[in-house]
Amino acid sequence: MKYDLIVIGSGPGGYVAAIRASQLGMKTAVVEKESVGGVCLNWGCIPTKALLKSAQVYNYTKHAADYGIKLEGSATPDFEAMVKRSRDVASGMSNGVTYLFKKNKIDVLNGFGKVMPGKKVEVTNEKDEKTIYEAGHIIIATGARSRELPALKQDGKKIIGYRQAMTLEKQPESMVVVGSGAIGSEFAFFYNSVGTQVTLVEYLPNIIPLEDEEVSKQLGRSFKKAGMQVMTFAEVTHVDTSGEKCKVTIKTKKGEELVEADIVLSAVGIATNLEGIGLEDVGIKTDKGKVMVDDFYKTNVDGYYAIGDIVHGPALAHMASHEGITCVEKIAGKNPHPIDYGNVPACTYTVPEVASVGMNEKQAKEAGYEIKVGKFPFSASGKASAGGNKEGFVKLIFDAKYGELLGGHMIGDNVTEMIAEIVAARKLETTGEEIIKTIHPHPTMSEAIMEAAAAAYDEVIHL
Repeated sequence: MKYDLIVIGSGPGGYVAAIRASQLGMKTAVVEKESVGGVCLNWGCIPTKALLKSAQVYNYTKHAADYGIKLEGSATPDFEAMVKRSRDVASGMSNGVTYLFKKNKIDVLNGFGKVMPGKKVEVTNEKDEKTIYEAGHIIIATGARSRELPALKQDGKKIIGYRQAMTLEKQPESMVVVGSGAIGSEFAFFYNSVGTQVTLVEYLPNIIPLEDEEVSKQLGRSFKKAGMQVMTFAEVTHVDTSGEKCKVTIKTKKGEELVEADIVLSAVGIATNLEGIGLEDVGIKTDKGKVMVDDFYKTNVDGYYAIGDIVHGPALAHMASHEGITCVEKIAGKNPHPIDYGNVPACTYTVPEVASVGMNEKQAKEAGYEIKVGKFPFSASGKASAGGNKEGFVKLIFDAKYGELLGGHMIGDNVTEMIAEIVAARKLETTGEEIIKTIHPHPTMSEAIMEAAAAAYDEVIHL
């Protein structure tokens, strides 16, 4: 059977690429070896947010009296029910993508996909039966998995990755989370919120180390206030799993510390899924575990493309989706613009939430800009006060010469919903003065964006 396009992988890059291709008139098929929707829908973005929402609701019950609500007795977390809800949400989203495939007349080829020379894909199903399909174009979107370190070999029971962290049969009393990026910080927040004693270990000077330093330090304070142990400049050098509990050796600036925990969660990044998919047979070039592509995701071999976590750039679901759309539109003869990788938002769904786009203050200075920095704390926000959480702030960075918005950094309630305004403003080359003159509704959290811009230009009203 021959298709116009075959996509290997049905994650947020693959399924979006397939749907856009179908919209553009291509006969399309998707190869998927596991669950439609990939890691994001089944084991990543969506089910983790469901767990985090459960933790947030539980936190609300603990502070109900602050809102004038009396509860008879105390609320207790039902860990198994939280996990079940998370899995149900993931299942619903996966079924939704299956519906979209049917709606757009996209064939799903169940099995493991391997590219072959001559624009062919070999699909091996669960019975080890092999079928070869042809296509005018092939997009590889095989995603990534949890990365393993030599000192943190995952056994799936005591040393686990993010998949096991979402489906543990019972809540651990204690946990060491290694790595404080978005995945590590979100799981640390969830387990700490429902009563697990959490130690968060980060090798670099600050947690969420890719964020603006002020944001990182604020989240560290919030975590510590919530009862979490946060260790920075720290490295796990050994884990002894021979006993009932894990004995975790952590190297710090003060020397070695031994921490005991029921579970060790390794959240030290991802490794791309490139093994065994035929890249060498076709002659597709890779570099440091990533497929080499041009601005429109074409590999060095005609007819073969790659998107998502397996190419250079941020490993984010929304990034993969836009790469898929750009790639397919180029294949279809449209004239898409290359993606601006300097304007990709990043979000961490802890409490408080973290969101950012563009340069942080250090990067802007290193790039040689003379900058104006405006910062507005949520402690001065009427909406934040009414909501009951005044932690955090909005920080905007402008080029002093031309007023260009170089970056936006936020920490606080609902900031992941607010960051798109900054992304759009940067896309439209909006200046600081224009943001100040843009009327924001009152009372809202988003007013802090206008106020932060005003603070940069010494026009702030509410500080």
